[in-house]
Amino acid sequence: MGRICAVSDSISQSQSLTDGESLVSEGGTFELGFFSPGSSTHRYLGIWYKNIPVKTVVWVANRKTPIKDRTGAFTINSTGSIVVTSRTSGIIWSTNSFKAAKAPTLQILDSGNLVVRDENNRLWQSFDSPSDTLLPGMKLGWDLRTGVNRQLSSWRNSDDPFPGELSNGIELHEFREAVMWKGSKKYFRGGPWNGERFSGAPELKVNPVYDYNFISNKDEVYYTYQLKNKSVFSRLILNDSTSSRQRYVWAEADQTWRLYSSVPHDYCDTYGLCGANSVCVITDSPMCQCLEGFKPKSLNSWNSMDWSEGCVLSKPFSCQSKDVFVKFSELKLPDTTKSWVSGTMNLQECREACLKNCSCMAYSNLDIRGQGSGCALWFGDLIDIRQVPNGGQDLYIRIEASKQAGRRVVNAVLISLITGAVVFGLVLFCYYLSRRMNLNDILPTSTFLVSGIVLGQDNWTTEGPKEDTELPFFDLATIVNATDNFSFNNKLGEGGFGPVYKGTLVDGREIAVKRLSKSSGQGLNEFKNEVKLIAKLQHRNLVKLVGSCIDGEENMLIYEYMANGSLDSFVFDQTRRKQLGWSKFFQIIGGIARGLLYLHQDSRLRIIHRDLKASNVLLDTELNPKISDFGLARTFQGDQCGDNTERVVGTFGYMAPEYALYGLFSVKSDVFSFGLLLLEIVTGKKNRCFPHQLHHHGVIGYAWRMWTEGTPLELIDSSIEDESSSFSEILRCIHVSLLCVQQSPDDRPNMSAVVLMLNGESTLPQPKEPGFLRDVIPTEVSFIRSDYDPCTANEITFSSFGAR
Repeated sequence: MGRICAVSDSISQSQSLTDGESLVSEGGTFELGFFSPGSSTHRYLGIWYKNIPVKTVVWVANRKTPIKDRTGAFTINSTGSIVVTSRTSGIIWSTNSFKAAKAPTLQILDSGNLVVRDENNRLWQSFDSPSDTLLPGMKLGWDLRTGVNRQLSSWRNSDDPFPGELSNGIELHEFREAVMWKGSKKYFRGGPWNGERFSGAPELKVNPVYDYNFISNKDEVYYTYQLKNKSVFSRLILNDSTSSRQRYVWAEADQTWRLYSSVPHDYCDTYGLCGANSVCVITDSPMCQCLEGFKPKSLNSWNSMDWSEGCVLSKPFSCQSKDVFVKFSELKLPDTTKSWVSGTMNLQECREACLKNCSCMAYSNLDIRGQGSGCALWFGDLIDIRQVPNGGQDLYIRIEASKQAGRRVVNAVLISLITGAVVFGLVLFCYYLSRRMNLNDILPTSTFLVSGIVLGQDNWTTEGPKEDTELPFFDLATIVNATDNFSFNNKLGEGGFGPVYKGTLVDGREIAVKRLSKSSGQGLNEFKNEVKLIAKLQHRNLVKLVGSCIDGEENMLIYEYMANGSLDSFVFDQTRRKQLGWSKFFQIIGGIARGLLYLHQDSRLRIIHRDLKASNVLLDTELNPKISDFGLARTFQGDQCGDNTERVVGTFGYMAPEYALYGLFSVKSDVFSFGLLLLEIVTGKKNRCFPHQLHHHGVIGYAWRMWTEGTPLELIDSSIEDESSSFSEILRCIHVSLLCVQQSPDDRPNMSAVVLMLNGESTLPQPKEPGFLRDVIPTEVSFIRSDYDPCTANEITFSSFGAR
């Protein structure tokens, strides 16, 4: 049998190619030959970029059956089939045989496509049997004439091209759409094609790198893309290690593949995260919400952040023409498994068709271009809807008519009230202007108004804006009565601010009263800060401020009562740890992470807590965590995410190094504290009181040592190690914690990434050395309070006034 010529792009039936030889496409873009992936010694027939120094394989033939030596060869036989063999194992892999092939040849093209032709036809092509990579010109989807289904499937890992967990293709419903699967389960859905893009893919838009298209007709259904500049290299791959589909572009200047885009984008992209008949809004908390006209199927599960059961109709449809539709905009359209489409109906006809069928739940345009055209109907439960800001499309969801009527009445009432309030406000403003010159005759110069309450300057400084706190004001007599005159039996504990007492109001509500101590290092500024800040925060994982009390030298904050106290009473008590168990600890970790995410990203202002620790996380009757103590928090607007200060406040041992030493704080400072809290939960030991004799760097140093020595399981406290089924979850938390406490703030993930990492299964990056702080106390630090044992639940809070 003949050998191939040097630098050939093809072979014929009379030739073979052995291990060590290769074919190169005519333009020199792609090469075909045998290779070993990563650190593996196994050999595979594959295609890779010829002139890119980082070997990038785009197709593998025998990915399920490697050759275990270097005796591999491939030929093209008389029927036009490619046959891969080895001297030791015989036939390793082959394509389908063809009954009649006249002088078949095999050729590698500059597109990366490996084709087999005879004198009359193209008999086979590698583009019909993709691996993990979609190249320009390839089709992801179906040839309905031949039944060929072109799907991507990830590599098992970088050393093994065997098909991994992820696959990506087109589902053939009435309303066809692209789907990613993890194993046999749907993992991510980009939404159906709407004429411009997939409805859940805002990143798919006009760009300088590639053009794209989705074709759906009686012969074919597929997605494809073409590069605008042939000198640019770009590829789309499925990556098992990150559980994502990624687009890369080759950066010639850096000689590296640069990530251009990736899906899933965030937690809301998780298929069916919120269950049936709900919508996921990543900027809201909780992110899952029932659609209008629906209610949680299980309220207890829903309130505990388990949304899997979804929502059900608040009231069954009357199935009459009186039912109405509510328009929702900027949505990824629901799963199209139970859908029906018409290319000729307009939107009004679409609505009428839906009304005629009692099972029809929603409708939308098939194509959004122009004024919109076509009709899509959904039947049964609506699955996997999310909000897509600056993208998505309109969806009309059916509700019972009386609810819509009620909503109109409410809207009318609201409009009337708002109008009346505006008029009343103008009258008051005019009255205020007329009386302004005489105001000093009415109030002494040492007072001003906040929320209609007269406050003395001795109690509330005039620095900063005098914002309306919108909180109820309790008189001192009410609080004295509620706490039995601040009885010792009602004392819940004491922190840097002062003592905290349990109280019961006359209406039966239980409260926690935080009383500012005269000797507290945290003063009136912190008090004012907490009132202004927490009054505006609404999240299930943040403690709720009920009101305040200011009377003479008394300054008090009134919170909702947390029956289970603070988290530290569970974390650092062996008996209570065992009662709680790892599964509940993991739920608590998730709640704290979501609370921080809200502060950093989703609240009206960007908020840095600056004193996150176990004693500042409270637990309600159902052990839901609520972040508390916002006296030291700082707020920022817009894109600002940090600052520096000459006054370092917080609890030493829980601060990020850059904050404790140099006064630099940011959202990454809170991330550091969160990582440390994670380690304390896993180990059951306080960082500042870690007993291990070989490590003076506390729990962080010990965790880092165990990690680098490959023995992280030694960190797990005996009270939770019995739950061996959770070891992978615990190890993931250790991994995440070490990423959070890395020395450089830039290396630490933000909280949105932390939430994804805690709840995901993708491979995490390796952590760099953490920031050690325990024995690095600046000389200028002066402790505000020193009357507490630093190893008890009550922490020391300190301020530093040194020059920076």
